[in-house]
Amino acid sequence: MDRTAGQNRAAAHLYPGIDPFDQRMVEVGDGHKVYVEQCGNPDGQPVVVLHGGPGGGCSPAMRRYFDPAHFRVILFDQRGCGRSRPHASVENNTTWHLVRDIELIRDGLGLDQWVVFGGSWGATLALIYAETHPDRVSHLVLRGVFMMTQAELDWFYGGGAGKFFPERWDAFASLIPEDERDDMIGAYSRRLFSGDMQQEVRYARAWAGWENQLAALQVHGSGESPADYARAFARLENHYFINRGWLEGDDVIMANRHLIEHIPASIVQGRYDMICPPHSAHRLAHGWGKAELNMIPTAGHALSEPGITAELVRITNEIRDTNS
Repeated sequence: MDRTAGQNRAAAHLYPGIDPFDQRMVEVGDGHKVYVEQCGNPDGQPVVVLHGGPGGGCSPAMRRYFDPAHFRVILFDQRGCGRSRPHASVENNTTWHLVRDIELIRDGLGLDQWVVFGGSWGATLALIYAETHPDRVSHLVLRGVFMMTQAELDWFYGGGAGKFFPERWDAFASLIPEDERDDMIGAYSRRLFSGDMQQEVRYARAWAGWENQLAALQVHGSGESPADYARAFARLENHYFINRGWLEGDDVIMANRHLIEHIPASIVQGRYDMICPPHSAHRLAHGWGKAELNMIPTAGHALSEPGITAELVRITNEIRDTNS
């Protein structure tokens, strides 16, 4: 099965493609403008989609996980990526700026509460947002849980995942001199922010390629990401990781979980997720009475994995039926 076949299998579970009924650029301050769109039912149950990365941006496929007759689907490109401007900028771009932006969007749309849907870094941001504004979240839908801990960063950028994909790790690590490889995030940071555009794009593509090649169980081909996308993705992701998400402690999301335990949470996790291993999702769900962990037996990390897609649509349909 090639990657296209897998994506086609995933698409079979999705709702048909739809166009936004509203698109706007929102001034969020600090020199940033954030792209926001709305799709589906303008009077429907609101859900906000938090994309991964950081720096990944939204895609039209993300609109299709929700029944458009029921949901009012709000998507936005986080600071510095996608259609938001300035592009690839890390100035005034932290987790807490993004939490503030989410609230500004919610308030600007006149919404009291919404479902918060996010995967990978989007799951991290969803949890931090919910712990900061627990009264604004009616349901959490999380995929590929990442808790922004040092152990998770060490796994992916310290050689843990590389033990399963040694040839791909070698390609990623070989661009860095041996005496700098004890801190790959720092070594890449120096090159992603060198001021030399050609060098930044080269290292950005390597950074993005290492992650993209491990995202799904079946990945064939190694096509490079477009330069603009790779540079924004790699710079923002590196910027967030080198600063540990600006969190006050290594395991602060778990430490503050009690703040959101009254909120229903549906967690979808690929059993063979090499980017965000299942341990984090298991820890998060364990002891959380209103959380349900759905472990997908033959899936990796990607949103487009067929089993993950099917389970997420099942969950949003269940939320729809509960609120109809």
